[in-house]
Amino acid sequence: MDGNEMKTAGKCPVMHGGNTAMGSNVMDWWPNALNLDILHQHDTKTDPMGEAFDYREAVKGLDFDALKADMHALMTESQEWWPADWGHYGGLMIRLSWHAAGSYRLADGRGGGGTGNQRFAPLNSWPDNVSLDKARRLLWPIKKKYGNKVSWADLIVLAGTIAYENMGLKTFGFGFGRKDIWHPEKDTYWGAEKEWLAPSDERYTDVDKPDTMENPLAAVQMGLIYVNPEGVNGKPDPMKTAAQVRETFARMAMNDEETAALTAGGHTVGKTHGNGDASVLGADPEAAGPEMQGLGWSNPNQHGKAANAVTSGLEGAWTTHPTQFDMGFFDMLFGHDWELRKSPAGAWQWEPVDIKEEDKPLDATDPSKRHNPMMTDADMAMKVDPIYNAICQKFMADPAYFADTFARAWFKLTHRDMGPKVRYIGPDVPSEDLIWMDPVPAGSTSYDVDAVKAKIAASGLSISEMVSTAWDSARTYRGSDMRGGANGARIRLAPQKDWEGNEPARLVKVLSVLEPIAAEAGASVADVIVLAGGVGIEQAAKAAGFDITVPFAPGRGDATDEMTDAASFDVLEPIADGYRNWLKKDYVVSPEELMLDRTQLMGLTAPEMTVLTGGMRVLGTNYGGTKHGVFTEREGALTPDFFVTLTDMDYKWVPVKGGVYEITERKSGAVKYTATRTDLVFGSNSILRAYAEVYAQDDNAEKFVEDFVKAWVKVMNADRFDLTA
Repeated sequence: MDGNEMKTAGKCPVMHGGNTAMGSNVMDWWPNALNLDILHQHDTKTDPMGEAFDYREAVKGLDFDALKADMHALMTESQEWWPADWGHYGGLMIRLSWHAAGSYRLADGRGGGGTGNQRFAPLNSWPDNVSLDKARRLLWPIKKKYGNKVSWADLIVLAGTIAYENMGLKTFGFGFGRKDIWHPEKDTYWGAEKEWLAPSDERYTDVDKPDTMENPLAAVQMGLIYVNPEGVNGKPDPMKTAAQVRETFARMAMNDEETAALTAGGHTVGKTHGNGDASVLGADPEAAGPEMQGLGWSNPNQHGKAANAVTSGLEGAWTTHPTQFDMGFFDMLFGHDWELRKSPAGAWQWEPVDIKEEDKPLDATDPSKRHNPMMTDADMAMKVDPIYNAICQKFMADPAYFADTFARAWFKLTHRDMGPKVRYIGPDVPSEDLIWMDPVPAGSTSYDVDAVKAKIAASGLSISEMVSTAWDSARTYRGSDMRGGANGARIRLAPQKDWEGNEPARLVKVLSVLEPIAAEAGASVADVIVLAGGVGIEQAAKAAGFDITVPFAPGRGDATDEMTDAASFDVLEPIADGYRNWLKKDYVVSPEELMLDRTQLMGLTAPEMTVLTGGMRVLGTNYGGTKHGVFTEREGALTPDFFVTLTDMDYKWVPVKGGVYEITERKSGAVKYTATRTDLVFGSNSILRAYAEVYAQDDNAEKFVEDFVKAWVKVMNADRFDLTA
């Protein structure tokens, strides 16, 4: 809002931001060095609670009723230092929750309210988040009172839900269980712009075609949650804005009906703030002086009046009764003609051409005054766009249907990144299973695991087939929103069964063998797929001279087509898999950067990435059976040969074409192996080489097998929330 330039910006459309940016740290001398920081964030050293603290256990001891009672009381306890609009903080708290949850994006599952990330930069200082620092500070007495039993992440999201209840909405439910992070997710890619609110053209191939927005972004401009309330690039045009709204909300996992409900329900209460001069506002929280104590955007002209606040620059309430959840938004939008005007802060907004005095909302501070309501360009889109208009007409004809649709959409908005319902905690968890939760039924734990393993071992499936199938089933997991993974065996359902990266022909062959074994044993296919991977690894370890058992926990279930929102799973399709040395096509982003992104989403560390890659190569799991990186004469044996060869100076590495390298003997010049960038980065990057050297040592073959198995089991169990919830 104040024109501050961004201090850093990523260049890569994945979370780690690609290469290190000049001006940021000691690595500035080598701007092309692979940045592994994304795999090191949220180290336990940053967590003041210590490794023994388990928030998900602590929150189960929370007095939920007392907390909610205190939250309800907070809504109408206006503070002199930050007075509430009409004496009610509901609108502010809804915006707090909304802007935390609303940063979620479907493409990579990042953003959202599940971590309390809004407490940190850059989100705490986004132009769209002006004054939310005040909302969090208003919540502090409650956080202080309940302490470790409620996380900031839960409290921030709960605030909006309680606000809606306090203003008359029957909410759909609430689930606790969000664990706080303790430092910024600084490597999240929010766009390449170098300044706040730069024209949205920068993130579109064609701004008139919203679907050309750069992936994985969803918001239209740097520093906004959704769309520009004044219109595309600040130029009012409701039809153009409607197209941006549709694309942006779709990228945040919302369909047209949910989008219309959220727009109307969100703007049924509260107001915008632009009753003043935005140019006199102080610095944002992250740039403010120490005397501000993290409270930014100081307003010298507010004079203790709620009506004088400046946030978005637009000014006014949407409805006659902005502290009541009712049908007022529809009454106002469809009951009047509208014209463009400027707010006191100079922002474009729509105001009614003619309106009765008694239909105007009261002044936020002085009940003796009334002011015109207003609408944003996105609000007007609900009226002019024929699809949104039809949905609104349906809502107006059935207020109960609208209230229920909004309550469900609000619940989805605020829980979309929490994973399946088994992770929800508290008395208000709804009983209904919703398809966007990716439900999976409980699986059996009573079958004979050893007997199933014996049948798999005798099935004739190769180590490569068993390990590759188990890996492909599990690699879809992303910790950003707890979606994907092996549980549910959705690899056998649309769309996953047809993904190129899953090698459909090989998948059909393997499933045709494993499914009858599962049926006969009374086990889930999901369990048997994972068991098969373990059998393959045990066989490979034995071939290397090690007798090991891969740990296994039964109980996975099998999802059905009816439990699967196939369209929403499209975004989980891999475009690359460095672990199986596969790249769907050439991208601007390097293969090793894509591998880092996938590794972070799976929750793996750099050492785990290293040992898994070396093991997968020698097991022969490369996509299509290619031999790139298979640096061994003992393919199928779980040996550290990948690392031994990579660090052997008897070889040299010669680039050829198509991103392929030849590993040649220095003395004879004979080509011994071939490799890709993803293979060679484990020798060229100084940090990864240090890990590779550990496994190349003569005394660490057993450690290699043990570490590989441990990392493998971590991937297989990443989505087993039933084991830890």
